[in-house]
Amino acid sequence: MNRRLCLAAAGATTLALAGCASRSPLDYAAERPRLELREYFNGKLVAHGIFTDRAGRVARRFVVHIDAHWEGDVGVLDEHFRFSDGEAQRRVWRLRRLGEGHYSGTAEDVVGEAQIQVAGNAMQLRYTLALPARGRVWHVQFDDWMVLIDDRVMLNRAVMSKFGIRLGEVTLAFTRL
Repeated sequence: MNRRLCLAAAGATTLALAGCASRSPLDYAAERPRLELREYFNGKLVAHGIFTDRAGRVARRFVVHIDAHWEGDVGVLDEHFRFSDGEAQRRVWRLRRLGEGHYSGTAEDVVGEAQIQVAGNAMQLRYTLALPARGRVWHVQFDDWMVLIDDRVMLNRAVMSKFGIRLGEVTLAFTRL
């Protein structure tokens, strides 16, 4: 009986700690400078990035040129990727403002809609990407966190996972031109 009680207490403690570990963009609501998507993602930007695997090894390097514009509450981010191995990709995001601090996003290789929340200087972007690899298309989840440093620079860290298992991370530094 004591063993079951100890196991139950350990499980409850683990769940409680996991709940404390989660974060929300609202945790950054007081941070400045304030991130306004329609202002930051408007015009030309460039981003330099890396993909690191589970072991932390840099598996890919890339540069992204972005042309962004807004028409009312709808924004278009036309992204052109160039990878260090010569591969080129294009993704066109369509963002839609839903209300204060909330947006949705779609792109051809995004499964369903991305959920976006902005508060203070931070943005969280969650989505499932249809990623071609090894002759198949894998649906992988991305949990992106972006933090505005100043009016020109924003840093981005995204964790990529499948079935809750961390596959790697994408790190980007955006610069407004």
